[in-house]
Amino acid sequence: MSSSTPGTTGKKTKAATEAKAAPRKAASGDSKASAPRKAATGARAAAPRKAPKAESHLAMVRRARRINRELAEVYPYAHPELDFRNPFELLVATVLSAQTTDLRVNQTTPALFAAYPTPEDMAAVPEEMEEIIRPTGFFRAKTKSLMGLSAALRDEFGGEVPGRLEDLVKLPGVGRKTANVVLGNAFGVPGITVDTHFGRLVRRWKWTDEEDPVKVEAVVAGIFPKSEWTMLSHRVVFHGRRICHARKPACGACPIAPLCPSYGEGETDPEKARKLLKYEMGGYPGQRLSPPADYPGKPAPALGNG
Repeated sequence: MSSSTPGTTGKKTKAATEAKAAPRKAASGDSKASAPRKAATGARAAAPRKAPKAESHLAMVRRARRINRELAEVYPYAHPELDFRNPFELLVATVLSAQTTDLRVNQTTPALFAAYPTPEDMAAVPEEMEEIIRPTGFFRAKTKSLMGLSAALRDEFGGEVPGRLEDLVKLPGVGRKTANVVLGNAFGVPGITVDTHFGRLVRRWKWTDEEDPVKVEAVVAGIFPKSEWTMLSHRVVFHGRRICHARKPACGACPIAPLCPSYGEGETDPEKARKLLKYEMGGYPGQRLSPPADYPGKPAPALGNG
């Protein structure tokens, strides 16, 4: 039988209780120690869902063709947004459109073509032409290209714009994009025009991840029948200029949003998205001073009037 001093048992019990409570108190009172646990819990809660099953090539082709059909209904009036009356004017306007807007080109070309309506006229007037095309930017380089291609047309093609890709790309300042614009819209030869808008949208739609325009053209050409190439180009460019902008696409006002794997990159609120729409989609003038008869928007203002 053990003996103890009165009060000793009570002290031991109290000390044991305090010793057990101390770790719990430290744990509950130390906010720094508890923070990582909360962060970890939050990270687990916000963990992304498993990636969706990869889209097959056939499914992508079907989705791409459906996008084209949808865009045809949205933009039945899609057209080249450069003013022109003949192949030569379209060729010149397309060369001028580099690094500027079609609107600025359309505001500049009336005076240019009034002064120099043919390749023969445009082949030898550098200083005067520079001043006319100055608003389009890079006017010295563009003047050199226009004089060079005009001389080539005069000397090698009888003053006429050739209707073959291999001939067009030999002209100064003319690449595949410009050649396809001219062939598709002046000669009725199907072509895919890969400008910045076209390239941006086909990558957003996951038709391709290629950056090189020639490779993009080849990939898209394999998705669509040749008869669709020219109008597909117009529809995609129209959509890129009006809704699917580079910096802030108007996702909430996009008619093909259910088909777009990049939905959500831009503004998804419908009301806010509608304020981002441009040209006729937003109630503003278009880019052509002389648009086609079926264009539902307003013509662009002449230089100095808008």
